[in-house]
Amino acid sequence: MAERNSSVVSASGRRKSVAQEPVTSVLKDGDVPYDPDHDWNADEEVLAALGYKPEFKREFNLWTTFCVSFAVLGLLPSFATTLYYGMGYAGTAGMSWGWLIAMVGIQCVAASMAELCSSMPTSGGLYYAAAVLAPPGWGPFAAWITGWSNWLGQITGAPSVNYGTAAMTLAAASISNPSYVPQNYHTFLLTVFIMLIHGCMASFPTRWIAKVNSVGSTFNIIALIIVIILIPAGTNRESQGLSRFTPSSEVWGTIYQGTAFPPGISVLMSFIGVIWTMSGYDSAFHLSEECSNANIASPRAIFMTSAVGGTFGWFLQLVVAYTVVDIGACLISDLGQPFAAYLTQVLPQKLVLAVLALTIIAGFAMGQGCMIAASRVTFAYGRDDCFGTFPSKYIKHVNSRTRTPVIAVWFNTTIGCALLLLIFGGPIAIGALFSIGAIAAFVAFTTPIFIRVFFVGHRFRPGPWNLGRLSMPIGATA
Repeated sequence: MAERNSSVVSASGRRKSVAQEPVTSVLKDGDVPYDPDHDWNADEEVLAALGYKPEFKREFNLWTTFCVSFAVLGLLPSFATTLYYGMGYAGTAGMSWGWLIAMVGIQCVAASMAELCSSMPTSGGLYYAAAVLAPPGWGPFAAWITGWSNWLGQITGAPSVNYGTAAMTLAAASISNPSYVPQNYHTFLLTVFIMLIHGCMASFPTRWIAKVNSVGSTFNIIALIIVIILIPAGTNRESQGLSRFTPSSEVWGTIYQGTAFPPGISVLMSFIGVIWTMSGYDSAFHLSEECSNANIASPRAIFMTSAVGGTFGWFLQLVVAYTVVDIGACLISDLGQPFAAYLTQVLPQKLVLAVLALTIIAGFAMGQGCMIAASRVTFAYGRDDCFGTFPSKYIKHVNSRTRTPVIAVWFNTTIGCALLLLIFGGPIAIGALFSIGAIAAFVAFTTPIFIRVFFVGHRFRPGPWNLGRLSMPIGATA
């Protein structure tokens, strides 16, 4: 936490207290701990009112923050990586109306999270919010549940994304050379190699990271649009004696028996794919200390990422649902990657490789975004000594040259590479990365929202971006 200081005079000459800032703070209504030797701007005043000393350069804006968040969301590679869960558990019904049902809840979560972000724009946002909003005496427990759930979601993000990217790369190699069959150690080594590249990239200065992620996010959007158009335009289903598209009655009305549970439970299980795909929008929260005009730009980025991602993601789901030929064959293909197997069913080989190439590049950009967001969360936890005094001393260090948390980046990279050993345990073992990441993320997302709705009342001070009268019903839905 920032040091208390007798001077509470801002750069503009105003004496300020926490009560005068649009924040809900652990400092309550005491004086904002200004440093008299520093020329404070509005963002730094807000962060000081939350109890923290500004340490990052604010070189992100609304667009670049949205770009990182959308890159972490990575619709195309996320969908390709988690197709096993969405299509494999409930088939086309889970992909069509199942996605819509899940998205209602997800957008409510995003909106409520954005409101919290506007009031508490700090890197450790979610667990900070849980601690501040919890009833007296319950703050540490609420922060513990939220913090470690969020960290589990973050720490599994880059390994799971990069595993999917590596698997698609090797599947493309297998399609080009049918005699090649990917082995587990091939996937492991390639995934670790990608992790190391991302660790290096995430250690660079903030301005460089922002530019790279802007390019990556733009590519993600363009690649997604191309694939949504390319698959229905280039499908060769008719040459296989099938109709160009599967009838709507079958797409919307048939629940694939992909589990031993009743159909309704299978649809609920298919939400794993949706919530893993749609869990990246919290990245804007974690980048708020590096964003200018953070209490407005960061919540806008959260809301935009979820809304844009949910809409385009549904279009992609429908494209696949209306063109897939054999769901079972996709799941058990020797290619080891259901999305690649699906593409071979509906497209000529050259188009298959083109779509996979776009997905692989988009997946690389997504993994980089995940690495950045996770490092900021780990840094925030280190700053609050969550890992213990000795490890936190190093994890919270900000490199003097790059002004980024380099040690936190490599701490995460090391843990991520260790988690990838699950590859040798088979598809169910490595699939735990996706299940843990999805479930843990939404436990973290909804815990502070639950506390806000049912326990806080007037103690919550909304920031400049808020839901107004809709705050409570949207929060309850979330």
